[in-house]
Amino acid sequence: MPHSTTVAAGGLTAIAALHVLWATGSPWPLADAGELADVVGGRVGGTDPPSPAQCLAVAGLLGTAAALVAGRPARAPLLRRAGATGVVAVLAARGALGVAGRTDLAVPTATSPRFRRLDRRAYAPLCLTLATLSAPAVMR
Repeated sequence: MPHSTTVAAGGLTAIAALHVLWATGSPWPLADAGELADVVGGRVGGTDPPSPAQCLAVAGLLGTAAALVAGRPARAPLLRRAGATGVVAVLAARGALGVAGRTDLAVPTATSPRFRRLDRRAYAPLCLTLATLSAPAVMR
């Protein structure tokens, strides 16, 4: 496996683990559920943090993405390649929307000014970086 896909799979796994932690009710590394709603959910006023089911769904998708980028399932190359292509496309689209300041097109509730600022500075560039690092998984 190329080094970049190892880094991408590790990053996706770490982000999945963070979502599992949030599903347990922990706001870490933030101070409380309200801050989590604002910073992660993009909800103005920070009153409605992502539900445990939402966090676990995202964690499952991120875990699956990590497996695909890492070259799994090894015995199903067409599935693996199609899945990795989807991972790269979704990460690239999410990153592009964030950089353009239009994440609300994909997530209409993501309207918090703090979220939008963090999205442009951190979340979107991270998505674009992960898409770039994951791209070699499409070619193998």
